[in-house]
Amino acid sequence: MHSEDITQQRLDRALRDRINPAVAVPVAEVEVAAWEVRGEPVPFKVAREADYQPFPIGGRWGRPWDTIWFRITGTVPAEARGTRVELEVDLGWAGEQMPGFQSEGLVYDADGTVIKAVEPRNTWIPLPDAGSFELYLEAAANPKFFGNGVSQFAPSQLGDRRTAGEEELYTLDAAAVVVRDLALAGLVHDIELVAGLLNEPGVDVTLRALAVRALDRTLDLVDAYGTKDVELLREPLVKVLEAPASASAHTVSAVGHAHIDSAWLWPLRETRRKVARTVANVLQLMDENDDLVYVMSAAQHWAWLREDHPALFERAKQRVAEGRFVPVGGQWVESDTVLPGGEAMVRQFTEGARFFREHLGHETRVAWLPDSFGYSGALPQIVRQAGIDYFLTQKISWNRVNRFPHHTLEWVGIDGTSVFTHFPPADTYNGEITVKELNFSARNFKEKGAATRSLLPFGFGDGGGGPTREMLARARRAAGMEGVPKVRLEGPEAFFDAARAELPEPPQWYGELYLELHRGTLTSQAAMKRGNRRSEHLMREAELWAATAAVLGVADYPYDELRDHWQTVLLHQFHDILPGSSISWVHREARETYAELAVVLAALIEKSQEALAGPGDNAVVFDSRPTAGEAVIQSPASEARAEVDGRTLRSDRTEVTLGEDGTIVSLVDVATGTEAIAPGGRGGVLQLHPDYPAHWDAWDVDRHYRATVEDVTGVESSTFSVTEDGAAQAVVERAFGSSTARQTFTVRPGQAGVEIRVEVDWHEQHRLLKLGFDADVHADRARFETQFGHVTRATHENTSWDAARFEVAAHRWVHVGEPVGVALANDGTYGHEVRRVAREGGGMATQVRATLVRGPRFPDPDTDQGSHDLRFRFVPAATPADAVAAGYALNLPPVTRTGGRGVPALVRLEGSPGVLIEAVKLADDRSGDVVVRLYESLGTPGSTVVDTSFEATGFQRTDLHERPLPDLPENERSLSLRPFEIVTLRITRAA
Repeated sequence: MHSEDITQQRLDRALRDRINPAVAVPVAEVEVAAWEVRGEPVPFKVAREADYQPFPIGGRWGRPWDTIWFRITGTVPAEARGTRVELEVDLGWAGEQMPGFQSEGLVYDADGTVIKAVEPRNTWIPLPDAGSFELYLEAAANPKFFGNGVSQFAPSQLGDRRTAGEEELYTLDAAAVVVRDLALAGLVHDIELVAGLLNEPGVDVTLRALAVRALDRTLDLVDAYGTKDVELLREPLVKVLEAPASASAHTVSAVGHAHIDSAWLWPLRETRRKVARTVANVLQLMDENDDLVYVMSAAQHWAWLREDHPALFERAKQRVAEGRFVPVGGQWVESDTVLPGGEAMVRQFTEGARFFREHLGHETRVAWLPDSFGYSGALPQIVRQAGIDYFLTQKISWNRVNRFPHHTLEWVGIDGTSVFTHFPPADTYNGEITVKELNFSARNFKEKGAATRSLLPFGFGDGGGGPTREMLARARRAAGMEGVPKVRLEGPEAFFDAARAELPEPPQWYGELYLELHRGTLTSQAAMKRGNRRSEHLMREAELWAATAAVLGVADYPYDELRDHWQTVLLHQFHDILPGSSISWVHREARETYAELAVVLAALIEKSQEALAGPGDNAVVFDSRPTAGEAVIQSPASEARAEVDGRTLRSDRTEVTLGEDGTIVSLVDVATGTEAIAPGGRGGVLQLHPDYPAHWDAWDVDRHYRATVEDVTGVESSTFSVTEDGAAQAVVERAFGSSTARQTFTVRPGQAGVEIRVEVDWHEQHRLLKLGFDADVHADRARFETQFGHVTRATHENTSWDAARFEVAAHRWVHVGEPVGVALANDGTYGHEVRRVAREGGGMATQVRATLVRGPRFPDPDTDQGSHDLRFRFVPAATPADAVAAGYALNLPPVTRTGGRGVPALVRLEGSPGVLIEAVKLADDRSGDVVVRLYESLGTPGSTVVDTSFEATGFQRTDLHERPLPDLPENERSLSLRPFEIVTLRITRAA
């Protein structure tokens, strides 16, 4: 009689006490000396010459974020010749299974050649089978933020070396020469695979019984004879291991992977080292395993590797040529895709692909974004115009309310472009190829019956590490075994080609992939949002005016400088930097970088504009908006002035009345008499909520925050005046909790709507602040700007899908109304909420709210503490076109210089007003051609005629990489665009 429970208990003890200890047997001690680095990491050539001191096994090491170099010397005994000899190292992991989230190290030989990395669950370094050796181990004392003995999501001062303290975190627990019994290690893999069948639902009862009996018999043999005769011990397992999989078994394409966050619970400088460690592991594994195919995304990571470890880079490049080390993704980093602007999203792909082409000779066909916090509806078009055929992500499986209905599908973007897409049904991008994972993939796969294939990215990730030899052993054993899916070790393109071939008519999903989780990332670390937004628009201006100056022959085009600056912007769009979910060190450095970049770009813009304006005393106004792109001699100042009448601000376009509490009680469009504020409602009201998400502090805003709200209506002071430039203005000072706010309401002559500036000195934690408007608009849907267009979302909660979208993203504007209503534009805020509410007197109104700032405490305990300056414009009687214009106006204000001449726009469009220019630059190939990116912004078919202020000899539509598109006419100035279509036009200049 055989009991699964007893068998499992016997097996656990036998593996722990007798089998695993015999796999790696110590045969020699080593001598360890150490040198502690004070400050930031140093290269090997510096460490090699340092003053090393003896270091004991069991010695403490590693203040937070410090580095220690261990010199390990020893001799492999002669009797070990002909065996597999390794150095086993334990840096103090104490059995924790957390690769990438604590100490780890990179091992060099005495000549400075990288061998491989060590980390939890990958603790070995290969040694020669005889003779002496000298190794250098660069060990990083990266602190743990969760795991054994660490409270998850608790505020921690470990997130910055300035506050992390001096306590040593780790103990060198082991370093010894061992002989590895390869046959016995293989038996362990056999046992684990067979044992994995015992607890799997759906495994045939006869097969399970056979597995139990086989394991019992192997354990009986271990009891009787020990572990010496591996063939004898393996014999009972053969019947299970060699039972063939059924013809209809699901097929899993196992792709080696190590998701490496460009920054998260570690700073950027540590990611550079994580990349090197992971690549070293993979290359060592490839040297011994011909079947491993590994993918690595993020051109930035490749660039770091090339700069820091050129020898490793060249080794990886050779594997790229063999098709085994596969660059994927095509992006500069695995970016957030919800928050970046349209042109920045394009540059993620063009900069990434350009690096792959120039340095690796590779063109990727797979967009690879396993871990990002939702996916923009503009992405399919951008991906396809970047020359990419396929898209992969996994994060959508984290949805809290609605399970996504597909795993293999055609994802259709807002413009109608589709991309063949796959979500690995294992629901992980850090697979280990266990029986549990494989069978879950098959059970969970939504397209079963119509398709038989899924992909599993395997390898330790987030903090890097990558695949291990144990994972490869499991993959080989599961290649065709009954009771588990068939496993194939292959690359992602092979999987996608086969998956598309077997599913020629996949299901479709239209529009954005909204993640029902991590909504707080639209607001957390508000400085990241403002820094990104400002950087994107400064880059637009820098390229526009530099291109104009180059075409007019008054300045050279700064190709290299602009490319470097774009790469800085793109790096900081990584999906834990821009969303605000990294440690304080990361965000401190990012704030400093954004500030420096703003200064540098402003100087670059000024240089171009001064060259264009030339000498003179005229006021020259440079306007970068899509409808202008020109510089003009300033006209005489308008004599029109707004006025203040009591608590009312009035201009020729807008009339705004503030109540005694300093909020807007009336906002009227003068031309139509339309009132924008609902009866009994208010606008521009600051509202406080408690903000205690259930799990992920910086990441999440949970729905229960709505249960409590406090309107900030106390007034410390208020003043009303007319400014020197003729605007009517009200300034309201408020205090609440430990914070203060200053709201400035401005109505300008000739401009619709009211500008609202909110200056907050924020010192609240676990609270969030919103700016709200009760709009007198009846609408069941609202428009939210995204890259190259907008998405439309319900304002009601009729379905669970609608209800889950209680906090959503918008770029520069939100519009509510069919088609006329209200618009809210912003200069750096992304989190929004728009919902229907009961209207006083009957009917429905619409509440429009922007989320200004939060106070989460993990992973940065001081998130958003301090000063914030945010700007908005609320426009009554607004069409979607008015919303687009307001968004550009707020983010691209005109700049006045002194000079002698105006400058016409390089490119003008005549035709549909919804067709706009997003970027003007010179071609990347330095040919001098002018590249113009334009798009249809309103969601309606558009047509336009392109005109230039310079002599042009050719017009050619291209892909995003500025390569001509086939089967399209040349020299075509007249363009027709479908709704939200992106067009890249390359214009050849006369010689």
